[in-house]
Amino acid sequence: MSDTVTTVRRELRSTDRGTIDRLLAATGFFNPEELEVAMELVDDRLIEGAESHYRFLVAERGSRVAGYACWGPIPGTAESADLYWIAVDPACQGLGVGRALLAEAERWLAEAGRPRVWIETAGRPQYEPTRAFYLACNYRIAAQLEDFYGPGDDKVIFLKVLGSAP
Repeated sequence: MSDTVTTVRRELRSTDRGTIDRLLAATGFFNPEELEVAMELVDDRLIEGAESHYRFLVAERGSRVAGYACWGPIPGTAESADLYWIAVDPACQGLGVGRALLAEAERWLAEAGRPRVWIETAGRPQYEPTRAFYLACNYRIAAQLEDFYGPGDDKVIFLKVLGSAP
């Protein structure tokens, strides 16, 4: 299989559900409650379609799902959106899948008039590569909430205004 990643500009398909469930579990990052929430967002999109609050983008490597991104507009805001999930199959990490997903999601968000992209992640050491990824993609830490998830596990909130200088 080629190392090239094809980011397909497509919505989530019902056939992606099981793959995404397995992909999230395989990362080893998410607890059972987080996995349940992630799958609730997938199910919402699959059931509600375009009426869903959540938007998805799926990346493929060859014919396999390599990762996905999920985001949605923040209700009550004029230009803000939350990037809820970006997850990459461990077998595809380090191949540019995450960057490709993020870049395409940002393009979609800009087109939708949502240039203020907010991302929340954990502050525990396991998430250091995740935080470094967002910083390398020109996000900045806008806030850090001490012990939010638990003792020693801050909530780190990132922001990027699309179209602005890094």
